[in-house]
Amino acid sequence: MERKRYSRRYCRYTEAKIEFVDYKDIDLLKHTLSERYKIMPRRLTGNSKKWQERVEVAIKRARHMALIPYIIDHKKVVESSFR
Repeated sequence: MERKRYSRRYCRYTEAKIEFVDYKDIDLLKHTLSERYKIMPRRLTGNSKKWQERVEVAIKRARHMALIPYIIDHKKVVESSFR
């Protein structure tokens, strides 16, 4: 039986050579959030462990400052409310 080959996912933050993930930069954080504003895991985003931890802290800070919602109603799921 032959194994499936998946394309290699690369860390977006390492490629962009970003030094700091700012919690106020919502456009940068939205790539790691699902349509229901859950934090997506590393295996789906391709982030390295270091950057995934930094992004999680930034998302949690943004939620605390009410820049990103904690949860949304499952009946009112929108495409993207960042626009």
